[in-house]
Amino acid sequence: MIISAGFFIILPFSATVSAAEGGQLAANGNSNGAPACSACHGDQGEGRPDAAYPRLAGLNSGYLLRQLNDFADKKRESETMQPIAKALGMDERTAVSSFYGGLSAPKVQEPKKPDDKTLAIGAALALRGDWSKGLPGCGQCHGPGGQGVGDSFPKLAAQSAEYIVKELKAWREGKRSNDPLNLMTGIASKLDEAQMAAVAAYYASLPVVTSASAGQKGTKP
Repeated sequence: MIISAGFFIILPFSATVSAAEGGQLAANGNSNGAPACSACHGDQGEGRPDAAYPRLAGLNSGYLLRQLNDFADKKRESETMQPIAKALGMDERTAVSSFYGGLSAPKVQEPKKPDDKTLAIGAALALRGDWSKGLPGCGQCHGPGGQGVGDSFPKLAAQSAEYIVKELKAWREGKRSNDPLNLMTGIASKLDEAQMAAVAAYYASLPVVTSASAGQKGTKP
């Protein structure tokens, strides 16, 4: 707790309580019909690469909250996530986003191990892009090492390759458009299938790095 000019500022304490509540939601769901997040995203938010369920641990909490709000408001399509997000109250969405934003889960093994050539192609796209197609390097928005930038450009390092490919296809096909300035639609439309697979494999291969972007630690219930 911080005292300033006679006022009590309790944001750090509130954030901790919020994250703790989020841990309960992640493990148990709520009475309004939202199931436990861990059923699909893993006990520690590590995701399930075999089923294209994304890693949530360590993603920016503001980004996670925006995705939940977009699912609830039908600004982002998902037959699975739309009713779940709708069943969560605003405080609950904030809490569970805070919880996952503060976690650092171990990396999950990808079901398919990419070859060196695929990883090299993916690395080139991530670091330099493909200017013959007008494609900038992914890192220009998603940051060095795929660590993400703020609540607009999510962390990609250690994310499920299958999930990354699924989302790239959703942007290309017009099924997703909730990113800043709709940048990803144009980018995804210029990537062929092999490039999508390569850049996804590259980011999935990167190590987990603890993120301080959420500003608070989640604690497993």
